[in-house]
Amino acid sequence: MSLERVDQLDYMADDREVTDSADEFEGEFYNEETNLDDYDMECEQVEKGANYYEFFYNARSVKPTILHFQLRNLVWATSKHDVYMISNYSLMHWSSISRNLSEVINFSGHITPTEKHAGSLLEGLTQTQISTMAVKNRFVVAGGFQGELICKSLDKPGVSFCARTTYEDNAITNAIEIYESVSGGPRFMASNNDCGVREYDMEKFQQMNHFRFPWPVNHTSMSPDSKLFTVVGDDLNGLLVDSRNGKTVASIAGHLDYSFASAWHPDGRTFATGNQDKTCRIWDLRNLSSSMAILKGNMGAARSIRFSSDGRFLVVAEPADFVHIYSTESDYKKRQEIDIFGEISGVSLSPDDESLYIGIWDRTYASLLEYHRRRSCRYFDVFT
Repeated sequence: MSLERVDQLDYMADDREVTDSADEFEGEFYNEETNLDDYDMECEQVEKGANYYEFFYNARSVKPTILHFQLRNLVWATSKHDVYMISNYSLMHWSSISRNLSEVINFSGHITPTEKHAGSLLEGLTQTQISTMAVKNRFVVAGGFQGELICKSLDKPGVSFCARTTYEDNAITNAIEIYESVSGGPRFMASNNDCGVREYDMEKFQQMNHFRFPWPVNHTSMSPDSKLFTVVGDDLNGLLVDSRNGKTVASIAGHLDYSFASAWHPDGRTFATGNQDKTCRIWDLRNLSSSMAILKGNMGAARSIRFSSDGRFLVVAEPADFVHIYSTESDYKKRQEIDIFGEISGVSLSPDDESLYIGIWDRTYASLLEYHRRRSCRYFDVFT
């Protein structure tokens, strides 16, 4: 999203200052007065008591990242017990089993790649401020405010690849997507404010494609079969693009403002887009003339969108205070609303959908919240 539109974001307070001082961001978790009743559903479309995920416990206090108005993908769960998050200038790993918080990469110093790949900055990068990241298949790819890319294998020491996608001004990396290509090899895609989408091979870290669009790209997401990807950004309309040649297949119209997020349902026919008009729209490839559902938020834009791997749920996070979980089986008419406090730095479902993690950025109560999927037990239900 263009930096010129910062003043139009209605959820950012004018008196908030961005600082990189770690001392000012010291916080601790607040879970002593958490009440499950707070997370009951509170809207007309929602059935009372249909909670899909219930609060389990807070992890432990961390120093939160320096939150920028469009940083909403800084939390990634790789299992029901393992989650990675950006905390200030560090990539941290949290284990809910051992209750251990450990540092994986410190971006505040000088980082040099330990592997030699064409196009990699052998001199490395210094004081990289992370704007987005993705973690999948034991790989971490982090993007920076100056178009930086840093790739690391979680199974190897050091960093595999460092690069600058562009040296243009306002070159923030807005989103990273890791996926399997049509040919079967692992790749990642970086979306940038310079109107470019770049595709990289993850074996030799070579740039495979550079697709250009007429406006800054805020987010892309690849379809399950890797044949199409969504492109949303500083335009009222979104695009469906052929992943092989970058040609636009279709345009999707209906949102009233710029979009920040997108996600595909596992069925490969349905996808969602999140917009600054405070809605998340659901689209069907078989009829793109209009959205099949419009999901309204409470206060702000739909900043992060995640479908569960089984396709039964859609998680939509607002910039602050609210995370909504929709049942896809009810045509999105049933919803659980999680009402919390603070700016949301990211949401992530574990691959088995058993855990939901929510990152909270707040000067006083910085936290990582963990929720577990509620399972019904007929044996115990007969006694209630």
